[in-house]
Amino acid sequence: MQPTASDVHVNAVLTQFSIAFLQDQSEFIADKVFPNVPVAKQTDRYLTYPKGQWFRTEAKQRGLSQESVGSGYDIDTTNTYACVVRALHKDIDDQIRSNADQFINLDMSATEFVTRGLMLRKELDFMTNFFSTSAGPYKWTGSTTGFDLVASPLWSTTSTPIKDIRTQINSIHKKTGFKPNTLVLSEPVWIQIQDNADFINRIQVTQLRVMTTDILARVLGLDRVLVAGAVVNSATELNATLSMDFAAGNYALLCYSAPSPSLLMPSAGYTFSWTDYLGASQNGMRMLRFRMDAIRSDRIEGEAAYDLKLIAPELGAFWATCIA
Repeated sequence: MQPTASDVHVNAVLTQFSIAFLQDQSEFIADKVFPNVPVAKQTDRYLTYPKGQWFRTEAKQRGLSQESVGSGYDIDTTNTYACVVRALHKDIDDQIRSNADQFINLDMSATEFVTRGLMLRKELDFMTNFFSTSAGPYKWTGSTTGFDLVASPLWSTTSTPIKDIRTQINSIHKKTGFKPNTLVLSEPVWIQIQDNADFINRIQVTQLRVMTTDILARVLGLDRVLVAGAVVNSATELNATLSMDFAAGNYALLCYSAPSPSLLMPSAGYTFSWTDYLGASQNGMRMLRFRMDAIRSDRIEGEAAYDLKLIAPELGAFWATCIA
């Protein structure tokens, strides 16, 4: 039969629709958990005041015509940070640019690609530094055991996660004088906890009986509950078979995070961002676009200079196993 479908229509790229798996930036928590400290130098020292000296007192009754009792504290100046520069680029070849249809914004796509690549790198660095198991010495020591925790029974079964978490809140408070204010859950752990009867039974009957992070925080007496939902493809080659999984594993972290960086204010961790690195932003990131004549391309390049630093291990308790 004439004419055929291909004779009267040639497939074209839709100008109002395309598909790209851009992860929602809200899934990334590396910039949310601990305070950001903008720094002028790539490496430097920060002061640490020994904890024990602030939890003892030599004050006593003052006699007539007597001096008050003298006391003091030490300052440790040996602790350092080092903002390592991470970088990623995407080249846009002149031939590709010249042949691209008008509606394809190559610069925007390359910028999104590089930005999310750097964000994912920071997320993975966060997991390595704060949110992963250790054979010892353990990263976090604020728990009742001083080591990584194993929920018993697991939170994915009939269990008492509220009691478990409150026990660790008390442990950190007892060891440091600070009550934890932040709970970080991986997405798989959050999915299990939402249906846990220990939490659901505490929601008033007049409510929808749907667990949210805000409700969970109120039940536990915390300022916030954060869910780490970023997904990573761990395949090492560009076109290798996909190996997709949550970056945060099946873990949970309870910690005290200072509302903002300040003198004499402890925090389980800090993020040092090198902001004086050639115009970097407050989180140490900068994006560049420049010409690469040797390869006849425009380069979109991003850099991020930061150090995700564990400051006070006793201000955190980590569950290495909390669900099946």
